[in-house]
Amino acid sequence: MSAMPQEGDLALEAEVVWLEDPTDLDYVRQALDKVSTRKGKPRYERDGRLIGYTNLTPKAPRSAGSGLWARRTFYLLPHDRPNQPDDPECPYTVGSPLEAIDPRTIAPGKVGEKTARSQGTPDAVPVSS
Repeated sequence: MSAMPQEGDLALEAEVVWLEDPTDLDYVRQALDKVSTRKGKPRYERDGRLIGYTNLTPKAPRSAGSGLWARRTFYLLPHDRPNQPDDPECPYTVGSPLEAIDPRTIAPGKVGEKTARSQGTPDAVPVSS
């Protein structure tokens, strides 16, 4: 089960764990998934690849209805722009999916934001290293 996260859902996040360096990714998709653990790599059952996830504080309670914890996952699907940056046929050459956010705006307890970079708009400024 997954849902779009809201700020109140994220209050007990302890950290964001990246499995891949998100520096060069225009966007990642985020979802609030019900999982069986507070921390550690969650099961990933979508197409594409898991880019990162959040761990919760030791005091984070289980959901009363399911007995599971709600944690964010960050992922990309095979047809996402970061996987096909030079493909003019990519469905997100400009714009991004509803659940996509700029990974530079992600922090524990913070939903993350769409930016010019995540939208692939001409005013997006590359990050210099």
